Amino acid sequence: MKLIRTSSNSLASPATSAAKRLGESASQNASPRTSLSQTRSPIRTTAPPQRRDFSFLLKPEIYHQISPLNIPPPFRDPARQPAADTPISTLLASGHFRAAAIAAAQELTSSSSGSSSSVAPISPTDHARIFELLYVRLSCLCLIDAVPLAAQEAKALEDLNSVFYTDPDSDTHLAPWALRILVVRLQTIGFGDPRRAVMSYYDLAREARAEISSAGRAHDHSAAETWKRRLVDLGIRVGGALIEMDDLAGAVAHLASLPEANGGGTQADRARLAVSRALLWLHLGDVDAARRCMGNGIGAETSERVIDALADMADGEYAVAVDKWRALRDEMSGNGVEDEMVGVNLAVCLLYTGRMSEGRDLLEELVDAGQTSHTLLFNLTTMYELCSDRAKNLKMRLASRVASLETPAAGGGGGGGGWEKTNADFKL
Repeated sequence: MKLIRTSSNSLASPATSAAKRLGESASQNASPRTSLSQTRSPIRTTAPPQRRDFSFLLKPEIYHQISPLNIPPPFRDPARQPAADTPISTLLASGHFRAAAIAAAQELTSSSSGSSSSVAPISPTDHARIFELLYVRLSCLCLIDAVPLAAQEAKALEDLNSVFYTDPDSDTHLAPWALRILVVRLQTIGFGDPRRAVMSYYDLAREARAEISSAGRAHDHSAAETWKRRLVDLGIRVGGALIEMDDLAGAVAHLASLPEANGGGTQADRARLAVSRALLWLHLGDVDAARRCMGNGIGAETSERVIDALADMADGEYAVAVDKWRALRDEMSGNGVEDEMVGVNLAVCLLYTGRMSEGRDLLEELVDAGQTSHTLLFNLTTMYELCSDRAKNLKMRLASRVASLETPAAGGGGGGGGWEKTNADFKL
């Protein structure tokens, strides 16, 4: 992999070099009677702070065109699309992730596009804004199921662990943590090297441990807790990377070796890890091991009940699972919570117990309530295929219904991955 050059000569500013030459000249020409303060005064010339040049991330050729051809016609209606000058923050809040990704790329390339756009050119040294826009761009591409495009664009960052991305004054990383985490996964896909994710996560974990020690010495408890949460998250992400490498045995051993699996960390961290381990065991088909992960009250009550119902489904006990999912859904609804995951699993169990029409009605109720995740829509369209010869018409009617829902900002739909959907969501 081509690394960014970070030699001291390439990063030295002209002002720093000039100050150095001036100091050498003053030292050579000073007379023996010249005071010490006089000989040192030129060396104390303050150079302006160094600012990294990120113009290599502002090239238009980095960012791909996003095709609208995989979007159902109801979502391409111009009357339902946001205005071209809508702020990115509004686009994100309203679930228009494709439009937000396009707007972020336009702002990133505004200084070199040569267009008459109203977007102000971005400074190549404004790293905070550049990284903010990059995170919006890459995360929105992932949300609209354009991960391959995001993986290719993330390669432009090259090695984020390079010293080039470190502030020379504060010795802190210039890129935000969320972007660094996202780029690890995307570059793993883009470079086609599954081991890259594991190594990158361990590098970040080493940094997190150093930051925890530093915060402890400074008695900064807030910073220490933040880095501890990040360290726990990295441990679970390593397990996910091993699963994607098909090293399931390694993932099981790794998750079992984490401190939170052996009584360490906070209750919330232990509960999260317990759920992750239980889901992995269910994926491997060991239902008993999954139930043991949630034993001894290590997880929250709701999490334990969810894993218990999933374990019944894994054992083929769909009728028993129906009762458990329904009881959990009724209890949550009584508390004003409408959990889509619980409703979808209940509908699937109804399907497997021969009550397809009841399961279909349940999923349609969730859609009418504004729940429109890929999982829900995929299961509902599958039921259309199973119960009707006019499945395509039903799918198109469903797409129109979802497109007519209000946006999240208005309190309505789009809560399951944004307002705009793709053909894959409806199996079109």
